[in-house]
Amino acid sequence: MSEHSSVETPRTEAPRLRAIPGGRDERPRRTDSEIRPMAPVQTRPRTELLWREALGRRLRILRREQGETLAETAERAGVSPQYLSEVERGLKEPSSEMVAAMAGALGTPLGGLVHQVADDLVRHSRIAAPRAIGPRTHAPYNGLLLAA
Repeated sequence: MSEHSSVETPRTEAPRLRAIPGGRDERPRRTDSEIRPMAPVQTRPRTELLWREALGRRLRILRREQGETLAETAERAGVSPQYLSEVERGLKEPSSEMVAAMAGALGTPLGGLVHQVADDLVRHSRIAAPRAIGPRTHAPYNGLLLAA
């Protein structure tokens, strides 16, 4: 067997990078007194409950009534516990297929869940804005409300 001799190759130094003309290194740094604070973002208080928020609240109520954890319900629905948590907190707007899967995992018919969410939305709108546009009746809501 012949020994392999290692031949040392001469190392060449990589070329030094230069700053781009007008780039960060060439601009004078501003002092704190020169930096203007950002104006606060003006947000209008929202009193109307969104569909995804009402859905999430209703799903959480149903899950807790059954004494289930996020992981148990999420596994049966075929979603991750993180996703179900985001839906329950009103951060994600699930597709109709996902809503059906979550309703099924909780043993609730999809129509029943949608009806409960619609009732929650109507109840909240009456509390938040008693002069809301709509039928001027004090009868309970008997229709089906769908979100686009």
